[in-house]
Amino acid sequence: MATQNAVANYNAGNFGAACSEFLRAAQNGSRLAEFNYAMMLVNNEGGPADVEEGKKWLRKAADANMTQAQYVYGKMYDDGEFVGRDPVEAHRWFLRAADQGHVLAELALANQFLDGRGTPRDNVQAFVWYKKAAEGRDMIAQYVAGSFYERGGDGVKKNINVARAYYAAAQGDPAAKLKYPQLSAELAHERPQ
Repeated sequence: MATQNAVANYNAGNFGAACSEFLRAAQNGSRLAEFNYAMMLVNNEGGPADVEEGKKWLRKAADANMTQAQYVYGKMYDDGEFVGRDPVEAHRWFLRAADQGHVLAELALANQFLDGRGTPRDNVQAFVWYKKAAEGRDMIAQYVAGSFYERGGDGVKKNINVARAYYAAAQGDPAAKLKYPQLSAELAHERPQ
């Protein structure tokens, strides 16, 4: 109930009350409250910013398997925001969240594998995570998965039809909008008349 009141106060712009209520619910073990209280502290909402206290509550929510907290915690390390940049630590947190289906963590993990950041470069693993994020409807991942299918390699069999389907799904992406008709024309040219 305290978390619901806190969310209602937050949405109404009553940040001071929301912050107090999130703290109370966090002290009673609510992962959502731990996360929201942490974000309010870090973002200077409802009182003066307290990054160190915010990181403590964020870590509690992440340790309690809240995937959004795990992702945000990993992103802090990946970006070097509020902590020293540590791609290996970021990878560990992204992996925990991605293993539970967090789409943005899947994308972050795929990018790390593709870049060799925080983990050895591994395009096969990058594709695995891009495909998972694409299945979660992430537009960037849909485009990248399509490009893997378009070119083939790295454990992916070239398949223009599948690539075209991924590009179709990612139609909000400017590059996908160009690729879809290009591959459609290529497929039409390949078909016997």
